[in-house]
Amino acid sequence: MRLFDSHAHIASDRFAGDLPGVLERMRAAGVTACVVVCDPGDDEPDHERALEIVRQNPDFRLAAGVHPHNARNWSDDMETTLRGLWALPECTVLGEIGLDYHYDLSPREKQREVFERQLDLALELDMPVQLHIREAHGEAMELMQRRHKAGTLPRGIMHCFSGSWELAKVYLSFGYYISLSGVVTFKNANKLLDVAKNVPLDRLLVETDCPYMAPVPMRGQRNEPSFVQYTFARVAELRGEDPETLAEQLWENTVRANS
Repeated sequence: MRLFDSHAHIASDRFAGDLPGVLERMRAAGVTACVVVCDPGDDEPDHERALEIVRQNPDFRLAAGVHPHNARNWSDDMETTLRGLWALPECTVLGEIGLDYHYDLSPREKQREVFERQLDLALELDMPVQLHIREAHGEAMELMQRRHKAGTLPRGIMHCFSGSWELAKVYLSFGYYISLSGVVTFKNANKLLDVAKNVPLDRLLVETDCPYMAPVPMRGQRNEPSFVQYTFARVAELRGEDPETLAEQLWENTVRANS
């Protein structure tokens, strides 16, 4: 059985001291690939390290984009840097991008501007997007519905989805994939249970979003790619699926979603 972590921040400084061990534990757990996410717009950019990791691990893929927290740092030079990353064969997805109104680390108007610009670029480059939407689903959905109707919404993935089944159905209607993180293992994640059970099998992904949000039974620890096994096991249990069959389907989905 092989698993694919569809969203991991292993270029983070939090892995700098023991990345070889992280990768060893990952493979020992049957997690043989991951999408390494980077953001050259961050105050401490990690794109060079992320690219190095991906190039050293042939089954890994690179995602590059400016997170809504960092939208304030957008510039023409930043777009040039991103275009250089997106042109690389290792980079298969544009993200994570979106809206985050929880912390408001960038002004909301700037978040919307940068989100729309990156959606335009994804269309131009024919790349899928990984979307980060937090406490902004109403506005994001309105924007996406407008684009979907106009034929200007790129294909993509709802990363770390934590909403309701009713919300998931709207994103699925856009042709998007739903990626579940360790949140689905939390005791208070009742609304996600219906999502995990009902998302069409060919539209489902799993991820860690490491180093954040470690799943049960690893709560309180730094999350890492090997922990996606626990999220996967919970999803398989909720769906009543044969684990080996489900793992292979999710692998195929992740490859397709990030191509």
